[in-house]
Parts: sequence; C-alpha cells; structure tokens
Amino acid sequence: MTESRISGQVRIVGTGLLGASIGHALGARGVDVILHDASRANVTLAIDYGAGRAATPGDDPVLVVVAVPPDVTADVVAAELAAWPRAIVTDVASVKSGILADVTATGADASRYIGSHPLAGRERGGAIAARADLFVGRPWVITEGSTAGRRLIEDLVLELGAVPVTMTAEQHDASVALVSHVPQVVATLLARRLSAAPDTAVALAGQGLRDTTRIAASDPELWVQILGANAVPVTEILRAYRDDLDAVLAALDKPDAPGARRTVADALAGGNAGVARIPGKHGQAKHFSQLVIMVDDRPGELARLLTEIGEAGVNMEDLRLEHSPGAQVGLAEISVLPEVEERLAAELGARGWKIAGAFA
Repeated sequence: MTESRISGQVRIVGTGLLGASIGHALGARGVDVILHDASRANVTLAIDYGAGRAATPGDDPVLVVVAVPPDVTADVVAAELAAWPRAIVTDVASVKSGILADVTATGADASRYIGSHPLAGRERGGAIAARADLFVGRPWVITEGSTAGRRLIEDLVLELGAVPVTMTAEQHDASVALVSHVPQVVATLLARRLSAAPDTAVALAGQGLRDTTRIAASDPELWVQILGANAVPVTEILRAYRDDLDAVLAALDKPDAPGARRTVADALAGGNAGVARIPGKHGQAKHFSQLVIMVDDRPGELARLLTEIGEAGVNMEDLRLEHSPGAQVGLAEISVLPEVEERLAAELGARGWKIAGAFA
C-alpha cells in the first residue's frame, strides 16, 4: 500500500454518496477514517460497507470533511471547528459564498475553515452508491484560506485522484451556476415535458434525449437547497437563456420572415462553439474522433469489443452506448485520438466488427 499524503485521522461528517466515497478512497490508502452522521442508520450502513469506523473518545483528527446538505453545512462546520480546535475543516457543498459568510457570522474560528467542492457525483445517492474512484480525474475547487489549510486540502484532493482548482468563493459560485446548476434546471424542464407525453412518442427516444435529460433524475430536495443558495448567478444565466429562447421562438413563429433562418442558424452555431470549449478527458483540450460500431445484443459482445480495442493497442478516450427498445443490435460510440481512428477502424473491420460510421 502506497503511503498516504495525509498523516493523521480524517473525520467525515455526513455518510451520503460524497462522504462515504471519500471514506472508501482514503481507507484504501491506509488513512484512519472516522465517520459521523446525524442518522445512526446511515453511519452504520456506511461502516458496514467499509467507508470507515465509528467515532471513539480518543479521536483527534487533523482534518474534518463536512458532507451534509447545504442548508445545514455552515452550522455543522462551526460545530466541528469548536469541537476540534487543532483540525482543519472543509466542506464539499456545491455553493461556497453563502456558507463562508454564515460560518464567519457564527463567530467560529474561520481561519481553520477552507471551503471546497468536488465536481463529481452520481444520479444515485447514499452510502450504498459510494465508490472509491468517484473523484478520479474530476476537478475539485479549493477556495481561499490559510496556506497550511489549503495545503492539507490539496493533499486530500490529490489523494483522491482529483484535480485541484483554485478559485474564490464568488468565482466558484458563478462557475458552477453555468456548468452545473443551470444545466440541472434545463434538463429538468425538458424531462418534465415527457411526463404527460404519449407512450408512442416516448418510445422513439434515442441517446440524444437520454444524454440531455440524464441529470433530471437527481434528488429534488437537494436541488431546491442548491438552487436557493446560488440563486443570483443562476437567475442571471437563466434570463440570458430565456432571451435566446425567445429569439428562436420568434424566428420559428415566422420561419419565412427575413432573417428568421439566420437567427436559428446562429443559435445552432453558437451551440457548436460552446460544445467545442468543453474539455475532454482529464481536462484536456484535445478533440477526439468517434467510431460507431454495431454490437449484437448477446452476452459478452461489448466486453469482446473493448478487449479487442485494447489488443489493437488503442486507448479508448470515451464510450457511449445506444440501444433502442426491441432492437437486436446496439451502437457503441468509441472516442479515440484522430491519428489512430483509421487504424482502429481497419483492425476492427478485420476482426468482423461492422463500422456504422466515423466522424470527427
């Protein structure tokens, strides 16, 4: 076992998806992880799954990670600062400015508090969904604070395989409003249109709809808290989104009017430009080529495809699957570096795979 960057105990308050996942990852590195939760059932479940151990009277953590809902984060942070006067305390809530202000207002020793936020998650929550690799390759924002405290949080981030990103609390909140909170609202409103749609229409759904609505399955209670805590930047972006939507609506109301088609084309081109700015795997700016491969709906076929891609000496950068209801074949969209696309297509074709398409 490789020696951990963190020397000392780590106390995790809140044993949901994020807290338990941090516990699993640290425990695998030999760190003594202490778990606490307001719910005895939750902490017992997390312990049963191996995320850490129960608190004992002799505990003396060097780091406390608060992983509770945003509306109680500041109070829990203040309580942990008071209970452990030698520990650095961080939290993983998805809003930062309001929590920092609330912690400061309690009179707690905020000099030992460093707000942070991992940009990672799953649609499922709780300790049962926790994974030690949840944070690997994901950005983890660290906000302002003492040098010693920031260094310890950076050690935590690196220990979990995440990528540390330095921002102020205000920069963080504006950024996540754009890349996380507004997409949640848009995906949710789009998915809401499906609730009363005819079954015949929903049956036509493909991967595009699944991609754009995946996050709509998230916990409503949690998102009410997140959106309320970050309301100002979220509403600013949504108003701009509304203006764009109004322009497209006006153009489609009179599609033959002068300039209408250009308005729609400009909106679509703007979307292309925005997508091009989204970083690839591990934050790389590289753009990949895609091969679409037909995969028979039989046990073991996808595993065989992935094995043969590896045998061809090609690193797969990303994978998306599409399988229409009732179809006996699925489509696997494999992302690879452009320089290996032609060689991989030839190799897979020689092994009997049907290439449905290739595009950059």
